[in-house]
Amino acid sequence: MTAETLTTIAGADANAAGADAGTAGSSAVRGELVRVLFGDDHRAAHGPWRALLTTEPFRRRSDLAPDAQLRLAYGRLRTLNSTLDSAFRLAADPVALANMHEWLSPVDTTLTTVAGIHYNLFLGSLLDHDGDVRRDLSAFADLTRIGTFLCTELDHGNDATALETTADYDRARDGFLLRTPHAGAQKFMPNTSAAGGPKSGVVAARLLVDGRDLGVFLFLTALTGAEGPLPGVRVRLLPRRMGSAVDHCLTSFDGVFVPREALLSGAQGRLDAEGAFTSEVVNRRSRFLLSIGRVTAGKLSMSASAVGSVRAALAVAVRHGSHRLIGGVRASERVPVMAHRSHYAPLAGALATAYAMTLLHRTVLRAWTERDRTERDRTVHDRTERDRTVHDRTDVAGRVEAERLVAVAKAWITWEARVVITQCRERCGAQGLLENNGLAALVTGIEGAITAEGDNIAIHAKAAAGMVSGHRPPRPPADPAGRELTDPVFLRELLAAVECVELDRARAGMRAAAPGDALGRWNAGASAALRAATAHAQLRAAEAVAAAADALPPDSAAGELLHTLGRLFALERIAPHGGDLLNEGFMAGRHISELPAETDRLAARIAGQAQMLTGAFDLPDEWLADVPVTDAGYASAYDDPEGPWHRSAVEARW
Repeated sequence: MTAETLTTIAGADANAAGADAGTAGSSAVRGELVRVLFGDDHRAAHGPWRALLTTEPFRRRSDLAPDAQLRLAYGRLRTLNSTLDSAFRLAADPVALANMHEWLSPVDTTLTTVAGIHYNLFLGSLLDHDGDVRRDLSAFADLTRIGTFLCTELDHGNDATALETTADYDRARDGFLLRTPHAGAQKFMPNTSAAGGPKSGVVAARLLVDGRDLGVFLFLTALTGAEGPLPGVRVRLLPRRMGSAVDHCLTSFDGVFVPREALLSGAQGRLDAEGAFTSEVVNRRSRFLLSIGRVTAGKLSMSASAVGSVRAALAVAVRHGSHRLIGGVRASERVPVMAHRSHYAPLAGALATAYAMTLLHRTVLRAWTERDRTERDRTVHDRTERDRTVHDRTDVAGRVEAERLVAVAKAWITWEARVVITQCRERCGAQGLLENNGLAALVTGIEGAITAEGDNIAIHAKAAAGMVSGHRPPRPPADPAGRELTDPVFLRELLAAVECVELDRARAGMRAAAPGDALGRWNAGASAALRAATAHAQLRAAEAVAAAADALPPDSAAGELLHTLGRLFALERIAPHGGDLLNEGFMAGRHISELPAETDRLAARIAGQAQMLTGAFDLPDEWLADVPVTDAGYASAYDDPEGPWHRSAVEARW
């Protein structure tokens, strides 16, 4: 294709998109989209975090060495804490925790990590347990002591139920001795160095009473003081981690004593003054999962980090693409790089993904918090009725399904975020590699979210296995006659069909496997099962976009724009499965032929709205001002006061 042809096509697309911008690109539409993305209470729920980004302590710093970045992050943590009306209220609210991650991640991934650990995993775990035990937590609320979370070990990550750190009950002293039996049992990656000040942690350890293994529980343990690690605690810094300055360490214990009250008790187990253990849960694995329940809130927070980072990356890339001028067909012509379909089409698809993942995250977060609130209310009621059986007072199947959706959403959102952020970095060229433009930190930072709170492939595989055995969604009609790719309902049916086809394939593969070989049986269906889990996330994301669009008035320009985003999102996910959908009778041959042109048409329309769509991300002007590449005069950021262009023509000759 010649350059002239390319420019002609790009110009036609831009003109078509520009017509849309003239009718829909108003501040009213932007305001509607802000409410769609952040809720009617966005000023109260998101406003304080957004405002924090505009203050001097949180302005971008890209010129610091890793040690200085770490000191800055802990300093910012203290500043953040000083703005809270209550650290306990933040720790008890999964929505507020997610919002914090969403806004802080584009600014400082190190800060986001240590804040999430302190407020969610550490302080949240303390608040979730021991309702009948009074502890003075004021030192953790005012950051006299910083909290951390010590669960995974060098040999045990996602299989943390097998971890080997022990807490041996000492009857004579009425407490526990924490021990690390070998190198593989060292706690892996907690932020336990002296950086930031004295620290305490909740330590996951195997409870042993008179030699009896009762399962894994959490123990509140002081780790470091003003002079470093406390007696019996050994801390060694790990090699520097990509994309983060967090003080990740290896931590071990040599007979560290903690009192009986250090055990975080609850339905999973209690130990009385006589050393008698009781539990409302028979299964040791279930006891462990109850103990580390805060990991689910952590998954929601990792998803929030991803959506916040994606929106920031797109805001940067769209702005740059709109004012980065390149040569046109004619020698005198200069056009924005965004005028080329090869540039704007990937960004249009990324915008559709960003809206879909944000709205999916909102849906999952809302569903989880409502279920969690209901279960807490039910637990209080049932205790008054002296019904102590967990399975009698909890809708186990419903909780399993809710946790599965949290896991599926976390894996899909963070994986998609990696794709989008990388695409944005590429669209900014070499400028995107420079740390002062922020994208490099987002590229490496998303890797942490992919691995944290359950490595994606592990939680995705677990969710996929659960779907194969217990998830049977309704099968959409295989009747494509008269259906059109312009119909969003038809597109969502096709996404649902992909999920059904892959689930059927997974079950067929497992049935055909040799009997008696559980691993072989799973492997026979694993690939299709994983694709089914991905398809489920994509379907739920598409449904979230449609629900948001349908909630707006019928003549709403914002609603129509959301439907356009939803259609592009769906088409890009349907395309790889066209063969299956055609073979199974869900699509007709003409649909396969029409799909590329329809995708291009939608991409052009969205590209024309890109500035408004990213404007609805509501990023503060102060944050954008700290990213040179977002400004049309970005070259001024690299101006040289001593450069010859600052001298007169006469001075230059001399």
